[in-house]
Amino acid sequence: MLKQSFAPIANNHIQILILGSLPGDKSIQEGEYYAHPQNRFWKLIKLIFNSTDFKSYSEKLETLLINQIGLWDVCAQANRKGSMDIAIVEEEPNNLAQFLTDHPQLHTIIFNGQKAHQLFKKHFKRTEYHQYYILPSTSPANAQYSLEKLYKEWETILKKD
Repeated sequence: MLKQSFAPIANNHIQILILGSLPGDKSIQEGEYYAHPQNRFWKLIKLIFNSTDFKSYSEKLETLLINQIGLWDVCAQANRKGSMDIAIVEEEPNNLAQFLTDHPQLHTIIFNGQKAHQLFKKHFKRTEYHQYYILPSTSPANAQYSLEKLYKEWETILKKD
């Protein structure tokens, strides 16, 4: 089944870009990044930036942008049965080269899990202008990582500056 990514979350001030692979079915249904209630992405963002409970999706996005963080996926579209990253086939990448050109102040690219990194490597080359980090996936499928363990890894990179 063909599934599509969302538009990037970005402004002219982002310095960090977090890349996922492709939105899961719940996210596609809701039209929001990381909408599955068991995905720990927004819980991590809340903890790392000492945010209060998010009352809306726009508050979540605002927290990212205030902290100069953008959000997108490596895949523009792909065939995938269900929501598992391992089921992604026949993917077409987003135009990340143009995105990076349009955001020259961006210096750090974070992959939310191994699959996002693998897809990036398949379609793009790293540049000398960016730092790259592969962080453990926030997906509920990555059960070996507790929220506390994810926090330690993600916080180190997101609070680096």
